[in-house]
Amino acid sequence: MRSMSICVTACVRPQGTCGSRNLLCGVASQRALCLTAAGAVVDGKVEGRKAAAKVGSGVTKRGVNGRVRSFEDIPHTGRSGWINLVKFWREDRFRLLHKHMERTFNTLGPIYREHVGTQSSVNIMMPSDISELFRSEGLHPRRMTLQPWATHREIRQHSKGVFLKSVTHLNGEEWRADRLLLNKEVMMSAAVKRFLPLLDEVSSDFSRMLRDRVEREGRGEEGRRSLTIDPSPDLFRFALEASGHVLYGERMGLFSSSPSLESQKFIWAVERMLATTPPLLYLPPRLLLRIGAPLWTQHAIAWDHIFSHAEASIQRGYRRLSSSRGQGSEDGAAGGLYPGVLGQLMEKGQLSLDLIKANITELMAGGVDTTAVPLQFALFELGRNPEVQESVRQQVRASWAQAGGDPHKALQGAPLLKGTIKEILRLYPVGITVQRCPIRDIVLQNYHIPAGTMVQACLYPLGRSAKVFEDPQRFDPGRWRSKRDEDQRGEGTAFRSLAFGFGARQCVGRRIAENEMQLLLMHILLSFRLSVPSSEDIKTKYTLILQPETPPRITFSKL
Repeated sequence: MRSMSICVTACVRPQGTCGSRNLLCGVASQRALCLTAAGAVVDGKVEGRKAAAKVGSGVTKRGVNGRVRSFEDIPHTGRSGWINLVKFWREDRFRLLHKHMERTFNTLGPIYREHVGTQSSVNIMMPSDISELFRSEGLHPRRMTLQPWATHREIRQHSKGVFLKSVTHLNGEEWRADRLLLNKEVMMSAAVKRFLPLLDEVSSDFSRMLRDRVEREGRGEEGRRSLTIDPSPDLFRFALEASGHVLYGERMGLFSSSPSLESQKFIWAVERMLATTPPLLYLPPRLLLRIGAPLWTQHAIAWDHIFSHAEASIQRGYRRLSSSRGQGSEDGAAGGLYPGVLGQLMEKGQLSLDLIKANITELMAGGVDTTAVPLQFALFELGRNPEVQESVRQQVRASWAQAGGDPHKALQGAPLLKGTIKEILRLYPVGITVQRCPIRDIVLQNYHIPAGTMVQACLYPLGRSAKVFEDPQRFDPGRWRSKRDEDQRGEGTAFRSLAFGFGARQCVGRRIAENEMQLLLMHILLSFRLSVPSSEDIKTKYTLILQPETPPRITFSKL
């Protein structure tokens, strides 16, 4: 999932630990043998030259007599999952889960356990711990399964794409093969160069539409008008138009004054699906299905709309491909034009049509809110930081002038654009955790973590921690273009930016999302000066993705 990874979060149940956890977390756990970044754990003691406590990097001191402490010794928020679930509902913690995590780390330290309803996890936030977690993820990384989504696929008999497919020792190679095929079409540099012109076209059209609207509705003298609006509806339409163009190879016409009912339903369905997912993570979906719970019904209806939209788009793509083949066109597209990811996958025929549909649907569903929402935050932060905005604009202008209309060259010459997106996702991560189940026993913060335990890297508290970032509340895209800060911070600094995940299971739509956001900001900065009526911090809420409680209003002034 995009940004998404679609990297989503919940407090989740350890997988594969039911039988081994009691054994490994009791007396036996103190005598377990496991390799770590610091050395080996032998008879409960850490051996090796890196075994000393690293207080400066957020790692706690060793336990009593130098022994690694047991899993049960990890600080926790309460042993009863059901009592915790009631507290979550009563205190509105689901909506403010990111704030709850930040408060809990401040209270309990850099690692804690949480058990909510049927879900359990170990939560961490220090880059050195996250580094160790990813070193133990294995060739076929396992993370949390979004069970409500998986249950919908099962009851509707839809195939699962690489995002939803559970990875086990039986199907690991199958998952990896599918993922590598998708990577060629959406992650590799050759693929990015193919779809960049499509994203640039949509971004340019959006900027032109906004200029016309400012001139038509704005205040001030002609040619220099300004307009203050909530841009979120327009940004959602942009994200859907851009995703559709790249994935399906077609324009949807969403920038017209009256977008199609089909597209409006799709946006509603994605928002409804995201809003109903978090509560369903803590309850058995099939039980809710059996009793006809309204929450499950709403969730399923939303997914049905999403699949209906995808089915119609895929059918159109199939007809275009068949038509071009009949006309003898090369590359499966009329005139050799790029046919979109869908057309590429169908033309190559290496994935079944069901798997193509599953993966395209997941990419499409995960590519609207997860792109549109960070763009809201980006426009706001640029608007309330005029000096930063002007620095980025000057670099964009120079790069655009030298690129000669080549979007790839234009982005390469404007590293502050990439830094802007990284900085926005540091402060406002779309998915607030990244999860992994280590394939071997590890030690985090001098606590023993059994293999198979679900561990969450919590991105919101990480991004706002003074132990990790200098002046963390400051919006500073330039912090990402220099290694000066990284050199000061030491081990694990490569794991300070994880909005798209990491490794083989990072967000498969990452390259689409990154370039889509950068290109839109580029075209907006070339046309407008941004400002905000209020520079107060945005209050945020969590509905499977982090978003503003109230969308910020932005003033667009024509340059």
